[in-house]
Amino acid sequence: MRADRAKHACTPRRLPAGRALVCMAWMACAAWLSGCVSTGAGRSSHLSTEALLEKAQGWQAVAIRGQSERIQADAWLQCATLAHDAMGTDKAATETAAGLLATQCSRAFFDLVAQGGPIGVAKGQSLLGGVAIRVEFRGMPDSLGSSVYLEPADQVSMDPLGGVRHHRAGFGVPLVAFALPCSDRPICRHYPPEGVFRPTTMWLEGPSGTDAHKDPPVLVLQNPELQPEHVTGANHYALAEDVSAPFAQLLERTRLKRLAWWGMIGGAEVGKRAGLFLLDDYDPHKTPIIMIHGVAGSPLIWSRLSNAIMGDPELHRRYQIWHIVYQSNAPLLVERYRVQHYIDEAWRVLDPDGHAPARQGVVLIGHSMGGVIARLLCAQSTPEVWSAAFLQPMDSLHANANDLATLKNVFQFQPYPGVDEIIFMAAPQRGSPAADGLLGRLVGLLAWRHIEEMAGLMRIVAANPKAIQPAIRAMIQTGHITSITSLQPDEPVSLADEKLMPAAGVRYDTIAGVLPGVKPPGDGYVPLSSALLPGSTTTLVVRSDHKVPDRPGAIADVLKILHEHGASHAMASNAMP
Repeated sequence: MRADRAKHACTPRRLPAGRALVCMAWMACAAWLSGCVSTGAGRSSHLSTEALLEKAQGWQAVAIRGQSERIQADAWLQCATLAHDAMGTDKAATETAAGLLATQCSRAFFDLVAQGGPIGVAKGQSLLGGVAIRVEFRGMPDSLGSSVYLEPADQVSMDPLGGVRHHRAGFGVPLVAFALPCSDRPICRHYPPEGVFRPTTMWLEGPSGTDAHKDPPVLVLQNPELQPEHVTGANHYALAEDVSAPFAQLLERTRLKRLAWWGMIGGAEVGKRAGLFLLDDYDPHKTPIIMIHGVAGSPLIWSRLSNAIMGDPELHRRYQIWHIVYQSNAPLLVERYRVQHYIDEAWRVLDPDGHAPARQGVVLIGHSMGGVIARLLCAQSTPEVWSAAFLQPMDSLHANANDLATLKNVFQFQPYPGVDEIIFMAAPQRGSPAADGLLGRLVGLLAWRHIEEMAGLMRIVAANPKAIQPAIRAMIQTGHITSITSLQPDEPVSLADEKLMPAAGVRYDTIAGVLPGVKPPGDGYVPLSSALLPGSTTTLVVRSDHKVPDRPGAIADVLKILHEHGASHAMASNAMP
């Protein structure tokens, strides 16, 4: 702050007479410091880094004793920028102290102007706390656009993540940067409708360049994932980062928990927002982990597992997490077709040329029915599956072209390209006795009228009554064929498609739950006899109800599998000519 600004702030018209002595002390301090410090280039060129740090500490004392928010804001700003200048020192003790003080004063400035709430900033010139600032984005994700809301990461509750916070200490202030999703590009469809939440690291520094003496200080927002270090002088400072807070913010705002149940019984809102959604900005060099939830589920089941993967630095560097949202009311093969469509749609947007390295080594993780869908996505359909529902070949059916195309997509499919690992979690590979109970009957009564694909199948049945297996014809005509009924152990099509196994070269692992006293042994919904799949590379049984992905043991096992998968995938990639 300049001495004339301090003088203006301390005029008798502005302060009560009782503060005259405090004000005089402030003006004397400001006059002393202004002899060594002025905004712009060359403000510290003649001072040693030790002297710069001392001046920064002086401004810290001024800020603590400041008699107005404007005085404090100016003082914190000067403290932060001077300490940042001192960070280029060649003395280790000064380097450490300067980095800490620059971070502390940057945080104090932010807290002062934020007043306990988020603040909105845009790239370029801005006014914060009555002080002119230039906001600079460094490596910030495209998904955030040019303006964001900022909130300190440590103020975000970890309750949605079971209290687990993954963060790293370092230089700068970890923040959550939030923006509404864009609408002007195809990729915008793959950002969560609640908004885009990304980690960012903030600090204050002085302007640079030939006209720096005319420019305001800089509030830096840097992407700690893309640029994890800040370099000043010969010193490299690892940035502080909080990867959990942005995800927790997203979970706090989502309505998916309520919508998921309505989606199972025909509610349309989940269907409107169904698709594939990115947790991070798309990276063509990162391997996708595609997570598929189960009946009446949503990506909320993946909260703790996703947090653990993002909190593992090695896994986060190698993988990107994609969540599938789908309306879980339809028969199993229809759901497989829907999920494949969502993945195809995403690839058309993210990699239209089809050459990205991310297309290889894809990992699927499926919970409950999502695990069965994952298995079928990697399997080859057989004539037996068609024969379980139809008595005549497809080309003999009378139907309009659109209905026949849907029927073909549902019953004829190939292993999805690029997938080489599946992790099944509490997946009813051979059905579930619970599907025969009250829930199955309730869903059958409510859901079937809202399954778009079933309308076409009903038209085909009406036009070709003798071409359909009698049991399937009766189910379709009454509409009592849904996601739940297709999980019944004796449902004809499911009996056929449960024999479809992942294609050669696709490794799969099984994690199942078991509760004491449950008969037959299982998690209360899926029996172990249905969840344990022969041929699994690894098998783990944990003490758990059906929410297996929430269990620490299951999460640890997934992380281990991903580390092994990542290492083998890297070796295979390096071996390619």
